[in-house]
Amino acid sequence: MICPYCGFPDSKVVDSRPKDDRIKRRRECIKCGARFTTFETVEKPMLMVEKRSGSYEPFDRNKLIAGIFSAIKKRPVTIDTVEKIADYVENYYANELKSVARSKEIGELVLEKLKEIDSIAYIRFASVYEDFTDITSFVGIISDLEKKE
Repeated sequence: MICPYCGFPDSKVVDSRPKDDRIKRRRECIKCGARFTTFETVEKPMLMVEKRSGSYEPFDRNKLIAGIFSAIKKRPVTIDTVEKIADYVENYYANELKSVARSKEIGELVLEKLKEIDSIAYIRFASVYEDFTDITSFVGIISDLEKKE
């Protein structure tokens, strides 16, 4: 790390501690002895979402959370749980080093988590995600859910 005081290209870490979603480091310049603070964050690659229509748009965490919130409305699911689902989706693609995700894949990841948490929220999300066109497909997903429980 370059010293902001003398420009020397090396420093040592004196103290390091987590702060929010990043790491706060207190550094000391090896040459002049000046101390300064840096913050370190993990760089996540830009994730693009391929829509059903074939178009692409940047991944929007807030849009995902809004979709999940509409499914959990008046259900005993906490905001913290919704955040964890969004984190799971983001981390899944970051760990796989993928820069493009199909909207269908994202929906399946969310459904997988909602199924474990709340069956009603799962059905609500599935009804939008699967784009049911008739009552038979809606009844089918409920039947599958009952068989697995």
